[in-house]
Amino acid sequence: MLPYPALVPGTLIKRYKRFLADVRLDDGRDVVAHCPNTGSMKAVNVPGCRVWLSPSDNPKRKLAWTWEFIELPQASGQVALASVHTGRANRIVEAALEAGELAPLAGYATLRREVKVADARLDFRLDDPERGRAYIEVKQVTLKEPDGHGYFPDSVSVRGTKHLHSLRVLAEQGERAVLLFCVAHEGIADVAAAAHIDATYAAALAEASASGVEVLAYGIDVIREQQRPIGVRLTRSLPVRL
Repeated sequence: MLPYPALVPGTLIKRYKRFLADVRLDDGRDVVAHCPNTGSMKAVNVPGCRVWLSPSDNPKRKLAWTWEFIELPQASGQVALASVHTGRANRIVEAALEAGELAPLAGYATLRREVKVADARLDFRLDDPERGRAYIEVKQVTLKEPDGHGYFPDSVSVRGTKHLHSLRVLAEQGERAVLLFCVAHEGIADVAAAAHIDATYAAALAEASASGVEVLAYGIDVIREQQRPIGVRLTRSLPVRL
């Protein structure tokens, strides 16, 4: 489990300048929160939704708050928690790998971060004397549209294309290459090209999969204490439909 600091609840007033949001805390204070890497996510610009902030973990940052989660109403009438901080995905996956919670990737002896491969830097490499190596690149699936359509930050950029190419080369060389989608939204039940992936990237992903790249997706389980989120566990294997 990836634990979170004591999160503070509030209500979203508005998001602006891509990475900033005005939030009214439950105690009545109006604050400005930093929302890392939210990019074009329209779904997180829904005034009136409940949000959860953490004290900034960067002492050099001028803003005292970091936006972590938003609670979004679903078609079912329920509310789903979604992470808006894409930088947390690697930490969520790392915690799951270290705890052996991801069955297809369990049993390796050591884990390394940020491994340089050809012209790209992949997130993790697992090593084991008997099983060999496994290279892993993590992409967070989160929401772009309020209707539930998602997107993969960075996946269609030059950097994201390099990641996919490097994994494909590794697979063709006989190495284990894994693209792991961290589905950081309680309301997303699968990863489907029609709903979540740019069409061009979906085609490239299908080709990579045909070349031997393993495409895995895991959903988050949010651990709550008296309705307050206190941690995230990545344990739910989700279907990937390319």
